[in-house]
Amino acid sequence: MFSDFAKALAQLSDPRFRGVVGRGIGLTLILLIAIYIVFVWVAGLFLPDTITLPWLGEIGLGLVLSIGSFFVMIGLSAFLMVPVASAFTGIFLDDVAEAVEDRHYPDLPDAPRQNMSDTIMDSLSFLGIMIGANAIALVLYLLFNVAAPLIFWALNGFLLGREYFQMAAMRRLGRAGAKAARKRHVGEIWIAGALMAIPLSIPLVNLLIPVLGAATFTHMFMRLEGRQLQK
Repeated sequence: MFSDFAKALAQLSDPRFRGVVGRGIGLTLILLIAIYIVFVWVAGLFLPDTITLPWLGEIGLGLVLSIGSFFVMIGLSAFLMVPVASAFTGIFLDDVAEAVEDRHYPDLPDAPRQNMSDTIMDSLSFLGIMIGANAIALVLYLLFNVAAPLIFWALNGFLLGREYFQMAAMRRLGRAGAKAARKRHVGEIWIAGALMAIPLSIPLVNLLIPVLGAATFTHMFMRLEGRQLQK
């Protein structure tokens, strides 16, 4: 699995890799800015223009709201940036797998591209699962704070491995075949996913994880199941 990651890392300069990362981050920033603008606009409809505070006198509430909501959005971004960027990036991960196959497995026949609506639904589903599972895990982090990093890596490793191996396998085996392949190699997939989850706590580096994960698990799928494709 380390060789799978090394090959994925070596291809990080591929224009198609950079394009997917850029689109994922760009769409995430647009979404967060749009949420901020809508929040300020809606709040402005229901709140007065000014408020009077003791010793401070009359204060423009619009300015306070804009500044306060800006810092709230910055805080939310730290929590939401990675999962949301992962969801957006997930829409384009077919491009990553295709780039890996073109460079390393050129003899493979072209894989049918997944329907865009299915891709979007899968990405949104993964986003919901990631946020929901980590929100629930906050309780475990508080109860077992010493083991919190291990819980984080184990949980997100399972989710990342499941998602990215499934994505890579579906291109060649379909949804049912990918599920069966994942069950055959669940242990190795989980360990590889946990190794991918470790950099999730490193700012900026974590934004590369979706692309590196897709590439790594494409190599892993070919290593584990590639012989079946040649029969």
